[in-house]
Amino acid sequence: MRLTDFWARLEQAFGPGYAASIAADQVLPQLGGRTIEQALEAGVETVVVWRAVVAAYPDRVPARLR
Repeated sequence: MRLTDFWARLEQAFGPGYAASIAADQVLPQLGGRTIEQALEAGVETVVVWRAVVAAYPDRVPARLR
């Protein structure tokens, strides 16, 4: 998954403002206790980060974006 696709999906699922907040502030256990931004900066593949988002927010991510 391209990084631009990742951010587009995150914004579709949470809205532009809230997506940025989630990426910067929410620590996800699935990412080793890192935020989305920290995981991406550490080189974690976007598809792995996206799967962590889906696992953490199953009710927020529409099926078409999974």
